[in-house]
Amino acid sequence: MKNFALCLLAIALMSCCQAAPQKAEEPIAIISQESNIEPDGSYNYAYETANGIKAEETGTLKKATSPDSSDVIIARGSVSYTSPEGNLITLNYSADDENGFQPQGDHLPTPPPIPPAIQKALDYLLSLPPAKRR
Repeated sequence: MKNFALCLLAIALMSCCQAAPQKAEEPIAIISQESNIEPDGSYNYAYETANGIKAEETGTLKKATSPDSSDVIIARGSVSYTSPEGNLITLNYSADDENGFQPQGDHLPTPPPIPPAIQKALDYLLSLPPAKRR
């Protein structure tokens, strides 16, 4: 029982050490900030911080085209910042109900090109007539 109490006390002391405030960093200043929300739900916002982060987004209302669908907000925007390596990273994006979230940026990975032999085989397969299904 005594060992259990000592273990419990040791765990409690270690928890207090972990919960102690860590080194506080200075908050990053906001250089500019704009925000506008319209009654129909459309919006736009933009901000820039002192460490070079910039972001902006616009959301527009897309009315439903049929009774079985609902109104949606279509968003377009961008964000840019400087990476730890010193490179400017810019991400442009759009999001809607038809294509989902579509990010674009030079830093995003892309698939490697299809090897010529594989592309030739794919082209051949596409040239064949569709097979009859049972």
